[in-house]
Amino acid sequence: MWLKPQIAQAYDHTLTHTVKHIQHTEWELYYVFVFVCKNLSLSGMNAAVRAVVRMGLYVGAKVYFIHEGYQGMVDGGDNIREATWESVSSMLQVGGTVIGSARCKEFRTHEGRLKAAHNLVQRGITNLCVIGGDGSLTGANLFREEWSGLLAELVEQGVIEADAVQKYSALHIVGMVGSIDNDFCGTDMTIGTDSALHRIIEVVDAIMTTAQSHQRTFVLEVMGRHCGYLALVSALACGADWVLIPEMPPEDGWEEKMCQKLSANRAGKKRLNIIIVAEGAIDRNNKPITTDNIKNLVVKCLGFDTRVTILGHVQRGGTPSAFDRILASRMGVEAVLALLETTANTPACVVSLCGNQSVRLPLMECVQMVSTKVQKAMDEKRFEEAVKLRGRYNSIHHIHIVSNFNVAVLNVGAPAAGMNAAVRSAVRVGISEGHKMFAVSDGFEGFYKGQIKEIKWGDVGGWTGQGGSLLGTKRTLPAKHVDKIAEQIRKHNINALLVIGGFEAFECLLQLYEARAAYEEFCIPMCMLPATISNNVPGTDLSIGADTALNAIVETCDRIKQSASGTKRRVFIIETMGGYCGYLATVGGLAAGADAAYIYEEPFDIRDLQANVEHLTEKMKTSIQRGLVLRNENSSENYTTDFIYQLYTEEGKGVFDCRKNVLGHMQQGGAPSPFDRNFGTKISAKAMQWISKKLVDTFRQGRVFANSEDSCCLLGMRRRALVFQPVVQLKQESDFVHRIPKEQWWLKLRPLMKILAKYKTSYDVSDSGQLEHVDRNRPKESDASVAM
Repeated sequence: MWLKPQIAQAYDHTLTHTVKHIQHTEWELYYVFVFVCKNLSLSGMNAAVRAVVRMGLYVGAKVYFIHEGYQGMVDGGDNIREATWESVSSMLQVGGTVIGSARCKEFRTHEGRLKAAHNLVQRGITNLCVIGGDGSLTGANLFREEWSGLLAELVEQGVIEADAVQKYSALHIVGMVGSIDNDFCGTDMTIGTDSALHRIIEVVDAIMTTAQSHQRTFVLEVMGRHCGYLALVSALACGADWVLIPEMPPEDGWEEKMCQKLSANRAGKKRLNIIIVAEGAIDRNNKPITTDNIKNLVVKCLGFDTRVTILGHVQRGGTPSAFDRILASRMGVEAVLALLETTANTPACVVSLCGNQSVRLPLMECVQMVSTKVQKAMDEKRFEEAVKLRGRYNSIHHIHIVSNFNVAVLNVGAPAAGMNAAVRSAVRVGISEGHKMFAVSDGFEGFYKGQIKEIKWGDVGGWTGQGGSLLGTKRTLPAKHVDKIAEQIRKHNINALLVIGGFEAFECLLQLYEARAAYEEFCIPMCMLPATISNNVPGTDLSIGADTALNAIVETCDRIKQSASGTKRRVFIIETMGGYCGYLATVGGLAAGADAAYIYEEPFDIRDLQANVEHLTEKMKTSIQRGLVLRNENSSENYTTDFIYQLYTEEGKGVFDCRKNVLGHMQQGGAPSPFDRNFGTKISAKAMQWISKKLVDTFRQGRVFANSEDSCCLLGMRRRALVFQPVVQLKQESDFVHRIPKEQWWLKLRPLMKILAKYKTSYDVSDSGQLEHVDRNRPKESDASVAM
């Protein structure tokens, strides 16, 4: 790593202490970063470009764009240009890639790579940040391995000086995976996948309305030549009748089984059928299964009016989702940190996401897992092994129940998109495991009033894509009504509870746990799933509904900023929901490119407000025309949205004007995002498995009796895994006055937001990814990734 001695010493010093920070510096670094993108155009890539450029400039590096991918590296000239802070402004909401992408046959040859090496050495570039799939990253690694030989050749040809070989002796590479197929081993999500799912679900939701009106069957083809991730997840997200993917070819005779399923659904008064097919779907003999094959089969066997829709490149385009913007920004910063720490002996790595944690994995280990092991298993018809190697298609393992149990499910607190998907999953998994499922309307208020009825398989059809709470939900806590609730549990012989909701749901489970001392009726397995847009529940990094709210915030911010196009300089003050929790303001600000986000967890005063105004004033003197400031609704009792708006208006006179917008309850509404649909589906299924096991374990002498701490749990995402945690233990981690956890992981993203907004601040790298191995990175069977 080519750093001036004093910088290397300062960096090493910060890296070896308990709290590790990188400080903004004006010193010049000898090394430079470059961004390469090959044959790829995905939503979210520009967010990664922006993060790499701005983090690179923040640490003092000189950053270059390479336009048109490897072709631009080979051609050189104007294709390699220095990047500035302003050159990546207003990029977050733009799909595709602003630096272009192209195939390059020449780079596959030794002569082409020799030209590329010459172009890089001319500019002193020895660090590459590459976004691409396994082919792009494999090419980058080959280039790295040949680097010293290429420089020696250039010296022999007299093109470069001999001392350049020593000065630029090593080429360092860090990769970020961009692929809508999510087909790269080692990461739960690749850049572009979530945005592609948004495009698919938008189309499927639109098609379902016309299909229902006309009683039609639709066969949809989605991308995925070798990987069925998009097909499988979109099928879960829309409640499709049948799905076909390359890694899991159907058993022989699948045609008859599928037709029987479609016919049974139609007989059950379902007016539409949806079949989703990955473009690479095959049968057990490796014979392609096409949409036309399926259409002809359905028409011939059932006579249903059937239509085919091929989504094609629609899936690659459009505005990037909030998830992709945040993922790309985090990966871009992590890539820069990885380049900072690399040495001549460090293998080329990719930065990836495991659960909610950034990790670094050897590039070639990941590539070999995809291109060699997975594909070889599929070619040799070892499909179960291929699925296992993918690591994402976790099937539900059914538990054989000795006798039927009654399980009740209810929603508590404010509505959150994805609640209905979680209820649907719980009901259907519960029924499949032998339980009788009961639905409770209007939370615990409905519980003590006896609003309880059995809910069957068909009753939850079509629930996945519905927003809000179809069961109804209230904020009522059970403490004052425990006697009546206990009576209803006895009356309906309820053996287990699944509660879906926010901080109120957490408080409810605590109260029921404490009531066990007086009422044996509450000595049953109880599980809570976090579902709240505020993401303020202790024991989990993520909550059902928060992703949908973030997308609503980001879409609104995009439109608001666009409204200032062609006008004079303007700053927008946006108020978000969240109670005392600043998650939506902070993460929404990161995804929308905000200049500041005011939250309760990080106290601020008039001096901070003044500093932010001055910062925006300086930015407005450049080509930047718009500013964005987010404020959490309860961030301060006195510094209200109106106060901040008036302050900015007064102090910005002559430089910019202001507008304000209170987003309000629109953040709670709308159809759930693909992430929330599938996150709710997955964790609800896992919760029902846990309940089934607890019911079997605690069934003694003809009754269920569960009185231990671990029989009343919250299921939450903690870094890499889904974990069941006793609510009584989480009590110590909670601030009940402000209804927030005492520690919140996302606060570490705040310095990142400030850095990308050009503030001079320090960045904590103590939680940055460490180099691991692909096999050790894979979650255990008891764990689960956050990826959809």
